[in-house]
Amino acid sequence: MATVEAFTREQLVWPGVSLAVTVGLACLLPWRRVRPLPVFVLSFATVSAVEALSILRDAQWEGLDTSAFLLVLPYALTRWASGRDIGIGLLVIAVPLALSGVAGDPVGYLAGGALVVLLACAVGIAVRYADELRAEEVAGLRSRERAELARELHDTVAHHVSAIAVQAQAGRVVAATRPEVALEALAVIEEEATRALDEMRSMVGTLRHGDQADLRPQQGIRDLPRLERHGGATGPRVAVTIAGGLDEVRPSVDAACFRLAQEAVTNALRHARHASEVEVRVDGDDEHVRITVVDDGRGSGTSMTSTPGFGLVGMAERAKLLGGTFDAGPRPGGGWAVSATLPRRAVTT
Repeated sequence: MATVEAFTREQLVWPGVSLAVTVGLACLLPWRRVRPLPVFVLSFATVSAVEALSILRDAQWEGLDTSAFLLVLPYALTRWASGRDIGIGLLVIAVPLALSGVAGDPVGYLAGGALVVLLACAVGIAVRYADELRAEEVAGLRSRERAELARELHDTVAHHVSAIAVQAQAGRVVAATRPEVALEALAVIEEEATRALDEMRSMVGTLRHGDQADLRPQQGIRDLPRLERHGGATGPRVAVTIAGGLDEVRPSVDAACFRLAQEAVTNALRHARHASEVEVRVDGDDEHVRITVVDDGRGSGTSMTSTPGFGLVGMAERAKLLGGTFDAGPRPGGGWAVSATLPRRAVTT
């Protein structure tokens, strides 16, 4: 486009110089994110140098309209540079504006150019602030998920330790008269201690330090029927199906299944358009527990890789911390599907 403009635009001063400057500066664009200040300074310093040369030679150099892509650079500067670099860049941009004033450009033209540059800077600052705010919210969500997992770990270990204490007390009472019962108590103690260690190894390494969470009874797969509701004016019907053989699921996975289903159902009730039913199914095998939540709403949403909601981020984080997998996205026939697969046994690293 710059080549076409340089050779077809009438009364253009120094078309060769204008073309070289425009194409040369365009080649710097790939580095505008990683080196925003050097690219910014080099670009506008080049424009200032040509502008100064035109003043010395008493020429009316305007450059090419194609060079409007330079407005990307103020945006890049305020989007990715540090505060100090932004201040330096604003001083640099004042040089070509001042030279334009010396060249005799109207005040309105200069003011309009300055406003356009400042608008590009403002957009960069706004996008930067929005991304930082979202990053803080995601970090806070992950911290809360870890605190919740810490609470569940506390409940799990407390359960095992309580069982160990009861068995130890019973063993001491009958050790003298019924040694075989005392041996059975020791076997139970060994089993409970092994389970507690497995649970701690699976989660402690991935938890961050945070405020102590409130302790309350833990909900699990057996509580999923509480999510059921009848359809009608208030929203779609929720149906829960729980397969057999899920009685011996470790407590952390048991709680995660309830939380994942609860969050997925809540999202479906809020966002599924014209949905008549939300189906929750939990099944598994000897190695894994699978939970699936689907709705029959119309249309399709965006995938997880495209601006995911914080609910999906939290669910993915929970599944990952337990050594499982998580997926969410639109169904081919319409509606939305959320699925997670969690290991029944603790994952150690």
